[in-house]
Amino acid sequence: MKQSHLFTRTVREAPKDEASANAQLLIRAGFIDKLIAGVYSYLPLGLRVLKNIERIIREEINAVGGQEVLMPTLHPTENYQKTGRQSIDVLFQTELKNGTKLFLGQSHEEIVVPLVQRFVQSYKDLPVAVYQIQTKFRNELRAKSGIFRGREFLMKDLYSFHANQKDFDAYYETLKQAYVKIFTRCGIGDATFVTHASGGTFSKYSHEFQTVTDAGEDTIYLCRKCRIAVNREIRPETPACPQCGGIDAEEKKSIEVGNIFPLKTKFSDAFGLKFKDAEGNACPIIMGCYGIGLGRLMGTIAEISHDEQGIIWPESVAPFTVHLLTAGKASESLIQKADDLYATLQKNGIDVLYDNRYDTQAGAKFADADLIGIPWRIVISEKTIEKNGVEIKKRNNGTTTILSIKEAITSIKER
Repeated sequence: MKQSHLFTRTVREAPKDEASANAQLLIRAGFIDKLIAGVYSYLPLGLRVLKNIERIIREEINAVGGQEVLMPTLHPTENYQKTGRQSIDVLFQTELKNGTKLFLGQSHEEIVVPLVQRFVQSYKDLPVAVYQIQTKFRNELRAKSGIFRGREFLMKDLYSFHANQKDFDAYYETLKQAYVKIFTRCGIGDATFVTHASGGTFSKYSHEFQTVTDAGEDTIYLCRKCRIAVNREIRPETPACPQCGGIDAEEKKSIEVGNIFPLKTKFSDAFGLKFKDAEGNACPIIMGCYGIGLGRLMGTIAEISHDEQGIIWPESVAPFTVHLLTAGKASESLIQKADDLYATLQKNGIDVLYDNRYDTQAGAKFADADLIGIPWRIVISEKTIEKNGVEIKKRNNGTTTILSIKEAITSIKER
């Protein structure tokens, strides 16, 4: 993509109404735009990142048997009355012209259970895992921390249905490992820990995936040996590690990027969802739910992966692989060589953002490149042409190298 075609542009000053680093950087770099508190537009660069995160999630969830659907956002209130959740304080409510009250979906247990009920009757129909990637709405009292806590946000929510506890437990562990793979592929695996949290009325524990960052709203006690943690909400004092029993846990601030939760039969019972076993007996269906907020994950990556100059995107989620710049006087020959290089990179399957703003000084281009945070920067100039090459630099490494175009392409593709 040619940068001159972007209708957005970078902003030098951080927005005064945003305190979090993720919001400041993402707004300044032209990834998101704030409409009101907790509600953001994803701009072309930001949407590319969001789609890359979505692709990773979809690949890993499909790999463990998830079947993708897309359920309605408008929910009938009677479904919530069946589950006793009609008074949840984060629900947005609206109504039809005939006065029928509706909720805007903040999660989809009340919708997915009657949906599955239409198709699951026998033990032969189980297990089932249904997921979607869809916009959710929550009437947060205080939307804050950029896209960490929004009133409108994109979420992957998966719901699994099982004939017995053993089958549920096995799938729960499978999803736990799938989440580890997702966060590793998104570049935050080293900073993200499986965390024991309250299971509420369903179980002793649920599990969160908490990423260590000073900007986090949660406090966890971390055992690095086992790579697991405990949320302070269930243990106000430093606890022993649930796995090894160690008591030298570190207290850290963190942001929750995902969760998995046993539901037992709360929602299946509410709708009378049962299955018939081999003997024809009606039996309860055990459920689990598993969520990841895509915007929150994107914000977390920006929060933990940046420096004073801007964002440092992991290659797996970056909007482009290469940021191509020209430096020096924009002669016809330089422009032609830059255009040719742009075409060559694309022919080699490399996503490129080409800064073809020839009336912009090199320093401003370099500053924009650092702010936007694309993993590789390639600069072509009369000086590099004299050396029969281009200047190549990784965003997370200050070292620049002159390589031939072939060598540069090889370095990028062998990353």
